[in-house]
Amino acid sequence: MIGIAALWISLLLLGGGLALDRVLSDAVTRNFDDGLNYVLTAMIASAEIGPDGEVLFNRPLADQRFLEPNSGLYYQISAKGHEDWRSRSLWDRALKSPADHQDRNFHVYDSKQFPGEDLRVMERTIILPGSDTRWMFMVAAARAGLDDQITTLRSTLFQSFALLALGLIALTTLQTLYGLRPLRRVRKEIVRMRAGEKSRISEPMPSEVLPMVEELNALLAHNETQAEEARTHAGNLAHALKTPLTVIMNAATAQSPDLGDTVIREATTMRRQVDHHLARARAVGRRGAAQSRAEVWSSLQAVERAVRRLYPEARIDMDGDKTVEARAERQDLDEMLGNLVENAAKYGGGSVFATVSRNGPMVEILVEDDGAGIPEAERTRIFDRGVRLDSGKPGTGLGLAIVRDVAEIYGGSVTMEESEDLGGLLVRLQLPAA
Repeated sequence: MIGIAALWISLLLLGGGLALDRVLSDAVTRNFDDGLNYVLTAMIASAEIGPDGEVLFNRPLADQRFLEPNSGLYYQISAKGHEDWRSRSLWDRALKSPADHQDRNFHVYDSKQFPGEDLRVMERTIILPGSDTRWMFMVAAARAGLDDQITTLRSTLFQSFALLALGLIALTTLQTLYGLRPLRRVRKEIVRMRAGEKSRISEPMPSEVLPMVEELNALLAHNETQAEEARTHAGNLAHALKTPLTVIMNAATAQSPDLGDTVIREATTMRRQVDHHLARARAVGRRGAAQSRAEVWSSLQAVERAVRRLYPEARIDMDGDKTVEARAERQDLDEMLGNLVENAAKYGGGSVFATVSRNGPMVEILVEDDGAGIPEAERTRIFDRGVRLDSGKPGTGLGLAIVRDVAEIYGGSVTMEESEDLGGLLVRLQLPAA
């Protein structure tokens, strides 16, 4: 940033300095030429034709430098067939015109005709009263004074613009360093967090970086939550597997005759627990993906086809908004809907009705059946792992627990009510809309 600013400042000041140098140099040169023009006009105004046909001044010129040899200010009047009339300052030298001008305009140019002395020459062709001769009036001045003024001007400009550039670059440097200071403070805070001294950035920050600090603190909180959930899942899984492993070890130690059946039974229990915690772990891992979205109607259709093959005698109807999308992964949505629709087909009376709708920021999915329903006192306990109210049908008792856990991970909820239309159970699943 400092390098780019320094380069841009230098380019701008260089361009501005060159333009200003051009303007001021032209102004000084015009002022110098105005002086020559004044002298040349005074010469023409005081010139007249003498008795012998030569040019004379009816009054002397005011500038005494015309009388001093090599003074740097000269004049000359010349014409064809006439001897040049030169100022005493020219001494034994003569001015040479580069061309024979046929007009009466002023002409000004630089000349190097005198060795070691550059000249600024102004000339004009005049026909005086009483004569048909074209007289060339010429005034020349040494450029030394003009060049000194331009040199002084350029030196002043260069020093001023160089000082201005240094000041601007220094100001830009200080501004950049001061402006980026909060980021260095953020870096120090992160170093302290990595060293275990702090868990959040608590230093007050300017409003420009405060949103970044807030998002960073939110990210840290999110990571801590995920880490805590992972520890909790690991602890729950270890606790769930501890009892079946103890049973298997005791049966093996005692050389129980039904060791095979015991191993199969307890291994099935362990597999249920592993599946349950894997489902939770997948949902936790996908929850942070902002781009997660799934079409509810497509997922419900896929679940309906799968459940119809398992329970061909059940009638499954669907209705509602076919365009809504939930902020969840398709695999997790399929698992939740699959558990709900399968339970309704398995434990209901043969009719299942699913409704999809949008309720504010949430997507609401209702799954109803015409079964016996669930007593209100049992509707909370049924979501616990391993709880089954009907042990006469195959199952693990983990389906509704998985639905509740995954829904809560995505910021949703699942509740049970009584179905007014079918008379059985109504399960209301709510998930954030995409």
